[in-house]
Amino acid sequence: MRKPSPSSRPPLRQRGVVLIFALIALAILMIGAVAVMRSMGSTQFSIGNLGFKRDMANQGERAMVKVQQDFTVGPLASLAAREANLVASNYSATMLPTNAQGLPLALLGSDNDFAAVGDVGNDLATGTGITIRYVIDRLCPPGTTEPDDNCVREADETTQGGGNLSTPKDPVHPTYRLTVRVTGPRRTQSFFQSTFTY
Repeated sequence: MRKPSPSSRPPLRQRGVVLIFALIALAILMIGAVAVMRSMGSTQFSIGNLGFKRDMANQGERAMVKVQQDFTVGPLASLAAREANLVASNYSATMLPTNAQGLPLALLGSDNDFAAVGDVGNDLATGTGITIRYVIDRLCPPGTTEPDDNCVREADETTQGGGNLSTPKDPVHPTYRLTVRVTGPRRTQSFFQSTFTY
């Protein structure tokens, strides 16, 4: 019997199963590509936010440098000068009222609220849209003067024996609190606090 030639065979029916699987695989690849692109976008956004926050923290250090100058060679260099409020240097001789987080209310309100304890002219501008405002308060209750036992103080330590043990003496140095508000170009605000003795 004679075999039919390949050209004379009837064509096979195409069922389209391979095409369906190819379309499904293509859809899965497209969804994966979109997910990767969105993930990269959110990662870059997070990195940008972290960098922005870090820059605001670094800029806030400028207030500490300014306060150190005021306490060493500036208007707050003497103990007598620190006995009274000095609005021109953003200084309060007593503790300022704070919110539940310990931030002075003067930094949370308007310029008029701040004017009672500090001078808006002392704000530090960085030239990059960041403004730094700060206030210093001595951690003494209102109505107290130096020396007062109700003030928060740092204790001096004296060394005994071979130099390994130290015992605190009477507290002598008053403690000051510096609170800094850094306002970014998009009206974002970061607050930083530190305490120091002088």
